[in-house]
Amino acid sequence: MAQASNRDLTELIMRPNTGTVGKQVRVRSNFFEMTSIPTQNIQHLNIQFLPEGTSLPVRKKLWQCFEDSLKGRAFLNKIKPVFDGRANLFSPKPLKCGDDNLGISFEVNLQQGNRSRGVFKLKIKPVGVINMSELQLLLDGKSIITNNCLMAIRVLDTLFHYFPYIYYTTMGRSFYTPQGKRPLPNGAEVWQGFNQYARPTQGKMMVNIGVSSIAFYQPGPLHEMLPKLLGRHSLGELRRGIPDRERIKVEKILKNLKIVVVHRGAEKRLKYKINKLTPTSAENTVFKDDTGNEVTVAQHFQNTCNRRLAFPFLPCVVVKKNTFLPMEVCEVVSGRCPVETPNDYQKGEMIKFTWNTPNARANLINQGIDILDHKDNPYVQQFGVSVKPDMTMVNARVLPPPKISFHASSEDASFTPVGGTWSLSGKKVANGATLKSWSVVNFASSINDGSVRFFIRELGQMFIDNGLNVINLEPPITHADPQGDVERTLKEAWLKAGNATKVKPELIFCILPNTGVQIYADIKRVCDTVIGIPTQCVKTKYVAKAERTYIANVSLKVNMKLGGVNWFLANFQVPFISNKPTIIFGADVAHPDNSDVKTPTLVGLTASMDSYASRYASAIRVQANHTEIIADLANMVKELLKTFYQNCGQKPQQILFYRGDIPETQFNQVFKYEIAAIHAACASLDKTYKPSVTFVVVQKRHHARFFPVEPRNADRSGNCQPGTVVDTDIVHPFEFDFYLQSHAGLQGTSRPAHYHVLYDDNHFSADAFQELSYNLCYMCQTTTNALSICAPVYYAGLLAERARYYQKGKNWNNVTDNTNELINNELATFGCIKPELKNTMFFL
Repeated sequence: MAQASNRDLTELIMRPNTGTVGKQVRVRSNFFEMTSIPTQNIQHLNIQFLPEGTSLPVRKKLWQCFEDSLKGRAFLNKIKPVFDGRANLFSPKPLKCGDDNLGISFEVNLQQGNRSRGVFKLKIKPVGVINMSELQLLLDGKSIITNNCLMAIRVLDTLFHYFPYIYYTTMGRSFYTPQGKRPLPNGAEVWQGFNQYARPTQGKMMVNIGVSSIAFYQPGPLHEMLPKLLGRHSLGELRRGIPDRERIKVEKILKNLKIVVVHRGAEKRLKYKINKLTPTSAENTVFKDDTGNEVTVAQHFQNTCNRRLAFPFLPCVVVKKNTFLPMEVCEVVSGRCPVETPNDYQKGEMIKFTWNTPNARANLINQGIDILDHKDNPYVQQFGVSVKPDMTMVNARVLPPPKISFHASSEDASFTPVGGTWSLSGKKVANGATLKSWSVVNFASSINDGSVRFFIRELGQMFIDNGLNVINLEPPITHADPQGDVERTLKEAWLKAGNATKVKPELIFCILPNTGVQIYADIKRVCDTVIGIPTQCVKTKYVAKAERTYIANVSLKVNMKLGGVNWFLANFQVPFISNKPTIIFGADVAHPDNSDVKTPTLVGLTASMDSYASRYASAIRVQANHTEIIADLANMVKELLKTFYQNCGQKPQQILFYRGDIPETQFNQVFKYEIAAIHAACASLDKTYKPSVTFVVVQKRHHARFFPVEPRNADRSGNCQPGTVVDTDIVHPFEFDFYLQSHAGLQGTSRPAHYHVLYDDNHFSADAFQELSYNLCYMCQTTTNALSICAPVYYAGLLAERARYYQKGKNWNNVTDNTNELINNELATFGCIKPELKNTMFFL
């Protein structure tokens, strides 16, 4: 969608200039130029589907039936409008809606095979006219984004989405094809998909085409899926029944799965959704038949269908009250049953499926162009739109990497990383923390005490080699049951450490089993919100190997959690930060899954506490489910401004605020509420306190990709080199935004970050801001690689995700149905961070 802002022209942050720093290169982008867009006005109509509450999939089928019907063809009169799947219809030529043009109604009989699903009513009514000529003024930088411009872009978005929406399997904004599908563990398969978005750019409209993937359950007999879901070899292993624990597990997976029944022949393949499973098998599930006699499901099929069940020992599926179907008469529908939450094994195989080299991904996108076939699309043709079939060539630059500085006693203490990565060999941290008192808890029974002690000795030596000051190299070790009382165990470990050294413990080091996240969540909740002490968790497999590279990375995390600094950038490389007292904020929110309407959204806010932007303090909030705008931002900013003053002895004169992954449709709300909240926080401390503010959105959830034209401009993975910046051609027509691919490619095709400046009192030039943002990508203190986004917003994302673990276990099946009470209950189950941790980087 478009940059959704109808802010006043005086409030827009115009692009100050085009950047000039860095080596000039050419890259291909997955943007395809529209060489023509509609010049005529587009009619906007509303479709009302009755009865109310008609689902989106049914609306799609109803519109298709209407288009193909005699009444529909007569109404449309060879005009090809496009339907957005909800309630909006866009027509390239006026449609006459009744004698007075105030609206017209049609009845549609929706068929499912030979069975009618009922008669529905469609009411079509004109809403207005969209002036498409205004869109060109926007693209030429002569108009702000008005509501009319937004609707014009929406017309094009709907136009490109409509054809695949009708003819392919669609989920959200993507459409999928079974071509090249690959099987996944546990009865699933992964399909390749494509998506396309209309984007306003400099002087022209573009279509941004990307690739996606989705996991579906494999089509076929439902009973054949059962052993795959349970990890069994065959159905024969289930002849003695399915244990309740496994049945409940399968029931959760199969709930809402779409099936067809096959025992009545091809003409009566009725479709259903699974509601639940019976606790008993088909031969033991009893119901009353039409005569009032009790009969088992197996007997019923024998008596009425002359069908003896081959697998009567399996449970039945319940599709509605008192309607039981044996699994063997049900089939899963192809491409209709997505896996809502893939398990770890499925995720691993999906990642392999989507790990395409840049050249392979470019080829896939070109295949998508062939499938979409814009040239011969009758809807695109009638709207007067044409699209170039070739990727757009874009001018880009490769920014120089910053020089990283370690402790002066290190070998090559200051150096410039090559290829976005560097080594810790011979390095000492810039400022080593002191570790006086700590404790080790081993929650894994699979590793022996000798291996644990060897790992701890190696870890202690690494601490010293890296420049930390470790007073006690032999911390007390506790062996614990991961299924036991974790809180009690950790409190006892804290006491052991204090008793051993007679000083307050500073760290609890935990060894975890290789699988399971519950123990990790419990440790973080207890130590962050109950005890108030940093923790470091490692899995057993890494303890057993005791590799120095891994131990060195653990040492980096521990040093930061204890108040140290691993490396820094010299002042001349970050002049904006070092010349005046400056605070850099990073903010992000963590939402639950889209289908989860209960779990609250978590907010993480981090803020720099030194002139190098090396150390950060933090604040966390819990807010209403799927709320994007940060509700309590003013108080969070105020809290961290106070912390900055306590640490630095002065107020920041400049604020740089990086906001993570706000969708463009929310830009206006962010501008209205979050930027205002920052100013309000400053005013609440002192009415005369007015630091200059720059507010930037950093987006990762987008579909832009870049592909090097020449091999010499690619890194080892075939991706663009770290530091590749694009601020021409495919960016906003006039606002201050750019794409920055700051990290080295490892596997697959790298995704650049999209930076969009919404507010800027600091009057950054393009070069100054791009270089600062790129340099901050080297300032994550726990990895020897440049990040794909700048460190402040990366830290905020870690913090928001960490807050998930602060919620105590809850039985979601017993929650109240009252939404307000539900939210209040959920908010109350989250613990608060102990005050002694808020000024530390405990969340790393």
